[in-house]
Amino acid sequence: MRRDRAPSANAAPIEAVDGELDLRALGIALWHKKRWIILPTAAAALIAFLAVNMVTPRYRSEARVLIENQETAYNRPEADKGGERNPTLVDPEAVQSQVQLIQSRDLARKVVYGLKLNELKEFNSESAPKIILNAVLSLVGMGRDPSKVSVEERALERFTERLSVYAIEKSRVIVIDFQSENPELAAKVANTVADEYLAVQRATKAAAMRQTSQWLAAEIDSLRGRVAEAEAKVEQFRAKSNLYVGNNNNQLGTQTLGELNTQIVTARAQKSDSEARARLIREMLKSGKPLEVSDILNSDLMRRLSEQRAALRAQLAEQSSTLLPLHPRIKELNAQIASLDAQIRSEADKLARAFENDTQVANAKLENLLASLEQMKSQQAKLGGEDVQLRALEREAKAQRDLLETYLARYRDATARETPGAVAPDARVISQAVANTTAYFPKKLPIVAVVSLGAAMLMTVFVVMGELLSGEVYRAERVVTPRVAPEPEPVPEPETVPVPVNLAANTKPAQYRLAELLAYMRNLGPGIFVISRAKKATMSGRIAVHLARDLAATGARVLFLDLDPETSPSAALVADPRPRGVSDLLAKTAGFSEVIQRESVSPLHVIPHGYGVGDSAQLLSADRLSIVLGALAQTYEYVIVATPALAGVRGAPRLAKFARATAVIAAEGDEEAGERQAAVLKDEQFANVVVIATGLETPDGFSGRFAA
Repeated sequence: MRRDRAPSANAAPIEAVDGELDLRALGIALWHKKRWIILPTAAAALIAFLAVNMVTPRYRSEARVLIENQETAYNRPEADKGGERNPTLVDPEAVQSQVQLIQSRDLARKVVYGLKLNELKEFNSESAPKIILNAVLSLVGMGRDPSKVSVEERALERFTERLSVYAIEKSRVIVIDFQSENPELAAKVANTVADEYLAVQRATKAAAMRQTSQWLAAEIDSLRGRVAEAEAKVEQFRAKSNLYVGNNNNQLGTQTLGELNTQIVTARAQKSDSEARARLIREMLKSGKPLEVSDILNSDLMRRLSEQRAALRAQLAEQSSTLLPLHPRIKELNAQIASLDAQIRSEADKLARAFENDTQVANAKLENLLASLEQMKSQQAKLGGEDVQLRALEREAKAQRDLLETYLARYRDATARETPGAVAPDARVISQAVANTTAYFPKKLPIVAVVSLGAAMLMTVFVVMGELLSGEVYRAERVVTPRVAPEPEPVPEPETVPVPVNLAANTKPAQYRLAELLAYMRNLGPGIFVISRAKKATMSGRIAVHLARDLAATGARVLFLDLDPETSPSAALVADPRPRGVSDLLAKTAGFSEVIQRESVSPLHVIPHGYGVGDSAQLLSADRLSIVLGALAQTYEYVIVATPALAGVRGAPRLAKFARATAVIAAEGDEEAGERQAAVLKDEQFANVVVIATGLETPDGFSGRFAA
């Protein structure tokens, strides 16, 4: 910041400001020198046009490949047929990996040799300028010697330079782009690259299948031996432990126990049945009831006896109708019937005895079966531990056999898929490349337009720089006539710093002293002005308020910033008893629009000190204070800052960087304190420090112009 001398009362000083750029003058200068822009631009356009017409055109063709799984239920490996697979699920990393595969040097070599590109001049020769350039670069160690590069290497380099492979964003489509001087060759190369890529995928899968089948063959040979060994161990242990297998793959002991249990159940049923029948017949014979039992009724003898008894009873009934009970014929019939009844009861008794005999036989058989069961249980208990070992051996043999069968199935599947035609690639061509009759490079019109625009901009910059360096496009300095108070006192000039006269011994009224300070501030021009006080000067805040009001009354944009929470001079300017202020702004709890207020009786803007701070040092040492002061200096013409005594206050040097001038207000009779305060502020790099002494202790001493 430049320090200017205080002006005298009789002359209007010149404010030394930097010259401002005159855009109108700059535009006129450009118009007068337009030939310096138009002619080089036209020349550059002509050269670009001739150059693009001399360049051999290149044609571009592209083929597109879709990455997806081509396996179906018929060509999918047997091991994968049971699981669910998404044939279209390919992650972005897999697509980028396929892009790198298409750009691989091995695939490029197959295409170059397959199409014999190394025999074409387009791929095996270099232009003379490029040969010279490569030779020069090789001499300084920045390139290879062209004479040591083989034709094959040069063809591969040319092929790689003209091949472009990239994946379309958010898709699984890969574009294979190739450029050539021959449009048919460009399309043929792009299609060949796509076909070779699919062939590489098939060959890779077939090679993987061959490797798998070879590994499976070795594993199958080893497994066959292990299976035979495990099954032999099972048979040897079974023979040793007498654990033979019967029907349904069950051991003989277990099967025998099952059969004995079945026989025991049958014997018990027979015994119970015979006992029930014999008991029923005995009860009928004892009670004299008719022998109507199925076993009796189903007997042929009993059926004949019953039929004879029925016939005799019929005759007895018939004869009883004509003969008396004592008639010989009646007696004969009764005797015959009684004989038949006796025979029937005798036969029933025999049948009951037969059932009783069957019961005894079934009981004996049951006892024998129970004995055999107990014996078999004892034998099976002894064979339990050996049976566990046998089952373990059988499980091991079964596991080896299952693994062998699995490997055999996979081996058959792998050998069937060893040929490239038996496997499907994970991609397919969805767009074949076709010959393009429109040249891809060079783009004549865009190149000429860009060169012309660049030349025009470059020449415009040169012309503008020349005008700026000549200094003829800046506005002249302006004269500022400040308002000067009548009959000002002469101002001493210590160290080129304009300082108003110390008014402690001045006999003029206080309002003229304030007028001199106001004129001094206006002569310095817009900026941040600090109104500080000595320790006994209690009127510094009020003086700062009235100075800010007077500046605002002139039509300038003025802001009063209160950094003195001890005396709080802004309290008389705002109606809110606890307004938000600088402390809230520094703490980021409020913005500029929330803390800036306007005084009701003047256009003065005010930022109070805010609440929540103990002293001014806390405000001055805040990191954001520099940002706040810089923003206010760009927004307002004058910023009046009211502070307490700044000597020795932490953070005061931060304020010195922004202060245009600093006024120390000293109480009348305490001028030495003001001078000491000013000396300290000068040491702390405060600019334009002045001292004002006043005896006013109340606002009533001010002129009406400064009164609230």
